[in-house]
Amino acid sequence: MQRIVVAAKAGSDQPWLADAAAELSEQTGAAVSVVSLDGLDMEALSPTPRSEFRESAQHAVDGFLARLREAGVEAEGEVRPGQVARGILLFAEEKEADAIVVGASTKGRVARRVLGSVPVELIQRARRPVIVISPPS
Repeated sequence: MQRIVVAAKAGSDQPWLADAAAELSEQTGAAVSVVSLDGLDMEALSPTPRSEFRESAQHAVDGFLARLREAGVEAEGEVRPGQVARGILLFAEEKEADAIVVGASTKGRVARRVLGSVPVELIQRARRPVIVISPPS
């Protein structure tokens, strides 16, 4: 394994996910690329400016990078505009990732059915393995 892509959820701290990615990297020797997306298709249709969404995504990436580097893992990070699942898949293609690591959905059952779930969409659409890590209970 050469490269792992980690999907950092904007506006969320996921230290358990960063730790899992660090452990996988240590076991395989893979470099880690972290990506977070702002989730906006078009800023014109949003009541909130894209800059606020971008700031939230940057905070998530910075947190992941700090935690990964603290564990001695070679890591890079990037924030991108656009839909989350599509953007993660495109990023993984560009990086020629061997696997995508993502946190489990924190939405309730009804919300997942109505709004969808990024981890499920990644599993359905990805051309590479998707590793879904649930938070510690």
